[in-house]
Amino acid sequence: MDILIITPKTKIYDLLEAYPELEEVLIGAAPQFKKLTNPLLRKTITKITTLSQAAIVGNLKVEELVNLLREKIGQADISATSEESKINFNRPEWFSEDKVSSELDVREMLNRGEHPVHEVLAEVKKLGEGDIFKMIGPFNPVPLIEKSMSLGYRHWVEKISEEEYFIFFIK
Repeated sequence: MDILIITPKTKIYDLLEAYPELEEVLIGAAPQFKKLTNPLLRKTITKITTLSQAAIVGNLKVEELVNLLREKIGQADISATSEESKINFNRPEWFSEDKVSSELDVREMLNRGEHPVHEVLAEVKKLGEGDIFKMIGPFNPVPLIEKSMSLGYRHWVEKISEEEYFIFFIK
């Protein structure tokens, strides 16, 4: 078996498959990672989430998280600089509550082990000019936001609490 070299692009699933002992290290690094113990989320979200994306969710610096994990398994520190996150946490000028045309709370779907990416992207793609779609979730869905950005959509993430995020999308 090849040794997994831990980088910011390493998927959480691959990391935990190669080094199951790092689950406790991740959880210790950020309380949000406690969700990794949910087997259904573990089988879905971790397969598409990179350490770079997880660091954003956990409010951690990517290099610090990667170096912490590397240290625990005997890999040398990385000194690479991470790309600045393009996730928008500042209320944009385009936002207006009365422009929210549709809304989806994905928390129940996630609790059932379903991955709501397709439903969310379908809603986003239905948006008319100036319309806003609101997604409600239990964490900041960085991979989903990055996907929507690659499709040309803008967003705004409003953190309500550690367990509730509003993500707004516009064309």
